[in-house]
Amino acid sequence: MRRAVIVAGGRKTPELVRRQVTDEGAQILIAADSGMEVFYELGIAPHVIVGDFDSVNPEIAAFFRQDKKICFHELNPVKDDTDTEAAIRLAISMGAQEIALFGAIGTRMDHVLGNIELLGIGLKAGVPIVILDDANRIRMIDRSVRLAKKDQYGDYVSFVPYTKDGVVITLRGFKYPLDHYFLTGGTSLCISNEITADVAEVIFERGVLLMMETRDSCSSMKT
Repeated sequence: MRRAVIVAGGRKTPELVRRQVTDEGAQILIAADSGMEVFYELGIAPHVIVGDFDSVNPEIAAFFRQDKKICFHELNPVKDDTDTEAAIRLAISMGAQEIALFGAIGTRMDHVLGNIELLGIGLKAGVPIVILDDANRIRMIDRSVRLAKKDQYGDYVSFVPYTKDGVVITLRGFKYPLDHYFLTGGTSLCISNEITADVAEVIFERGVLLMMETRDSCSSMKT
């Protein structure tokens, strides 16, 4: 499986990035604009740096420009898409079969919601994308999945329907199960569920769903 790591300019989680690169063996490393600062902190050279470079430390940018092995994709600041979207599309064009996206969550909610929207690019391309930080693992899914309790990311699992006409799902192995339930927007019904069985199941009939595994504190980190 050809795995890509993309680091954007939101909340920095260098230890999680290091783990993906060194322990998980990611083969494609991309920095989106100021995401290069995390690679700099880790002493790791990304393969590609993409962006309009309007928010990065110029000294760090100059440092990486000295490395002729790094490919710079410089974007026009007046553009329709974000640096993160450009990085995702580039990773897919480079043959990524799955993508871990870091720095997608920060203080600006417009960027957070925009980055969650970008999960749909992977869904359409058949390339799973996961947004990760110390407290969240966020995925967009349109098919049934199984979640092993021993591998869950945090303590809670929440579901939000993404398609406007709702989602029909069955939840098994959860504290709050559902049976062929028609889940629509405008409700918090599926927030903060918990896995109770060794393996929980999310069974789809139709629709697209945001699945968020979350924790309240990094101190409870299990993975």
